[in-house]
Amino acid sequence: MKITILCVGKIKEKFMKDGIAEYAKRLSKYCSFEIIEVADEKTPDNATEAEEIKIKEKEAERIEKHLKKDSYTIALVIEGKMLKSEELAEKIDELGVTGKSHIIFIIGGSLGLHNRIVTRADYKLSFSKMTFPHQLMRMILAEQIYRSYRIITGQPYHK
Repeated sequence: MKITILCVGKIKEKFMKDGIAEYAKRLSKYCSFEIIEVADEKTPDNATEAEEIKIKEKEAERIEKHLKKDSYTIALVIEGKMLKSEELAEKIDELGVTGKSHIIFIIGGSLGLHNRIVTRADYKLSFSKMTFPHQLMRMILAEQIYRSYRIITGQPYHK
């Protein structure tokens, strides 16, 4: 199984980079794991709704360049379905069993994802009704994917 986290923006903080790198290393024994970053657009203070839509459109174009027709895409959006860790593990396992060999998790920028990316996604996933910085969400997602593989393989994990 290949798992990609496709995200808008770069990680600047060393502690975040280190945490994500640790989960990437741990995941390497379970799957092919990669993170693809696309450039984010600067959002001016007091941006109009029209400016925000243009920003999300530009970021969507960059995201779309990395989407593959044969991959299963999961968009991280507040209005998505909330799953327990065990349910996410079940979803990942089920996708592998049914022949999906590539899962792409998509994390938007500070304004979120453009609607055309959300609509195109095969599944909409939410981690909370709260808003998280997209950099932190990347680490949380990497940890949950790792936890999923621990659950799938019947190995102990922190409950």
